[in-house]
Amino acid sequence: MTTIPAERTPAGALRTIPAVIGIGYALSWAIALSIPVPNPGFDESGSSLVAKISGHVAAMDLNYLFSEGVPALGLVIVPLWLARAAGWSRAGRITAIAGAVAAAISLVQFVVGVALAGATSPDTARLLFESLNRLDGAKMFVLAVMGVAGVMAGALPRWLRFTGIAMAVAIAGSGIGYLLLISGMATLAYVSLPLLIVFVTGSGIILGRSAE
Repeated sequence: MTTIPAERTPAGALRTIPAVIGIGYALSWAIALSIPVPNPGFDESGSSLVAKISGHVAAMDLNYLFSEGVPALGLVIVPLWLARAAGWSRAGRITAIAGAVAAAISLVQFVVGVALAGATSPDTARLLFESLNRLDGAKMFVLAVMGVAGVMAGALPRWLRFTGIAMAVAIAGSGIGYLLLISGMATLAYVSLPLLIVFVTGSGIILGRSAE
């Protein structure tokens, strides 16, 4: 006897949104990290920056699209769903607000990054490069707040709560590095970024499954 699959309702499709967005967040970062682009140091001069980014405009545009533009969607939707799952508690609302602020900063970074990719003036390149990194630092502090509030909202399983706390600690440290342009502290991003991707993607998948 052939089993006829249940028809997916609009409400059912809606529930899959956080899972799809969460997976898309990880895929977007995977694409961004696979694109080879110049990686200047914080103390790079303007003329050195122009020399390094010259000829890499298309690659840098794509990199900023998939590391700052597209991921902004995940930073809005997943925290919003987490707040909804937490019954719009205070911690849930803080999670949603922090996610939205981080997404807004990320979109500004996308615009600044594209402008940097096309910069030909050393002074302009230096200003845009420094702004981009300091914006990253500010965003990291907001993401740390999002992580802590997301954990306190009480809608995530234990392993994601541990991930959220670890992410918040690591990303606050790397945020100091990027905001104050301290290279040593900024290397914490090698730890905080994977934890952020796991936290956002994992939360999206869990929230999508729990809503079924």
